[in-house]
Amino acid sequence: MRCRHTPCKGSPDTLARGIPGILVSSNNTIHHTSMSNKTNKTNAARLLDAAGIAYELIPYAVDESDLSAVHVAASLGEDVEQVFKTIVLRGDRTGHFVCIVPGEHEVDLKMAARASGNKKCELLPLKELLPTTGYIRGGCSPIGMKRHFPTYIHPTALSYPSIYVSAGVRGLQLKMAPQDLIRISQAEVCALFA
Repeated sequence: MRCRHTPCKGSPDTLARGIPGILVSSNNTIHHTSMSNKTNKTNAARLLDAAGIAYELIPYAVDESDLSAVHVAASLGEDVEQVFKTIVLRGDRTGHFVCIVPGEHEVDLKMAARASGNKKCELLPLKELLPTTGYIRGGCSPIGMKRHFPTYIHPTALSYPSIYVSAGVRGLQLKMAPQDLIRISQAEVCALFA
């Protein structure tokens, strides 16, 4: 789809806010989102809108046989270190918590337990993911779960101006500033793997 622009009067905020496919950030910078035809907004995107946080919705082709973040990064043509996955765990003391790590890394369970105030922790069984979070494997966003869980993000997220996380459905990623993700998810930055 080609975008045509004709000079017009008024502030960018006044002219672009509310136009589908156009994003106006808090500093009134206009961003064209990568929505081909029309991409429906997810709950995570609506929460970002309500908080006034700039983001882009980036669609990608889903491969049901490979839901890995490595595949998502390849589909987006991005560095896998910039594409983060959301892992839900259960601690022996605090209950459920969330870890956000770069795509090709695994959460070190001992480090995650220590960071979350637990003696030990385990990955949430797949069958419990949907009832616990409202999301499915391959579409689990750190934003907008059924209830808020303590959240931890690996510090490499801060190495990039923007990172990718699931928008809450398979085939759609959120591209956003890591500081904004930390703020909206109330995440604590800590090492989650060595």
